Amino acid sequence: MKLGKKSWLFIAIGFFLIALVSLWTVYSQQSGVKKQLKEELTLANSRLGSIQIEQFANNQSELEQQLDEIIKQSEAARGTLSQPMNSIIISDILFSTAEANSVNITEVSSSGMTNEELSGVPCLALPLTASVEGDLSNLVAFITQLNGDLSTGFISSLDMNITDPASNQKPSVNIQMVIYTRKES
Repeated sequence: MKLGKKSWLFIAIGFFLIALVSLWTVYSQQSGVKKQLKEELTLANSRLGSIQIEQFANNQSELEQQLDEIIKQSEAARGTLSQPMNSIIISDILFSTAEANSVNITEVSSSGMTNEELSGVPCLALPLTASVEGDLSNLVAFITQLNGDLSTGFISSLDMNITDPASNQKPSVNIQMVIYTRKES
């Protein structure tokens, strides 16, 4: 079958229309994507414009100060936790002696281990302050036993508060003591 000029013309026009519709479809899709990207770019630019660099600089300095404070607190905590086991043993002696003599320890504090020298021997000294409440005879027994149990320490100061028996307050004592241990080299 032979095609005439009109048939070839219709076929060419058909191919042309198909190509034109295909190009139009691709162009429409690309323009839609381009429009969406422009909207996203505009939104990103507006967000970027609202962010202030100065705010971040101020925030950075605040965070650095907080970090410095946290590091200092961490070092203090490490120092407290790294104290020798002797301080734990001393606390155990202190509380078991209090329990044995029926008195209550209301407060214990220490400034931490310090380096001292006794008769030319380097030592670590643990100054302790304790507040204790109880009956007068039990307090005296507690102080006597504590002074005997601490073979490497002594009570350096004692402040006893004796109350009127008619009042509801119990007698109390504030004790300052120093416990020594040999410094490991």
